[in-house]
Amino acid sequence: MLRINEILFESRFRLFLLGAFIFIGILAAVDIIADIREGTDLIHIIVESIVFVIAIISALAISLRLLAEAKQSRQLVNEITLELQKNREEASEWREETQALLQGLGLSINKQFERWGLTPSEKEIALFLLKGLSHKEIACLRQVSEATARQQARSIYKKAGLNGRHDLAAFFLEELALPIK
Repeated sequence: MLRINEILFESRFRLFLLGAFIFIGILAAVDIIADIREGTDLIHIIVESIVFVIAIISALAISLRLLAEAKQSRQLVNEITLELQKNREEASEWREETQALLQGLGLSINKQFERWGLTPSEKEIALFLLKGLSHKEIACLRQVSEATARQQARSIYKKAGLNGRHDLAAFFLEELALPIK
């Protein structure tokens, strides 16, 4: 984000300089015309002409730099857009590939809950615990007191023969942590 702010600042500064040089060039041109009409010394007109030429050359150089930066910015935006599209496609492919696995995992978890004899409420709480929600968050979602959510969690652990939240998570996730052969 900081780099983007720096780039914006530099571009705005260059635009300011461009405007300043164009303004100086216009003033110098108007002054040259007025001096020629008044018959001012040739040296004075030459000096003002040099100022005019420097202002115009500077304005052109800044304009070319701004155009080059705009082209680079468009290329960068295109590259980022392509990378984002690629990442979205990869994420979509991953979701499609894992959807069946996740559904199978969900069914397996539900079957284990049934083997433990969990009630529908306990199943819901057990899933919240597996997702890492706190007792307070579970209580809020289920619109019960935190003490009730905590007591229901204890009931789940007792029915499952587990010592707590970590054992519950380990029961389902331990096999997933095996190294790929």
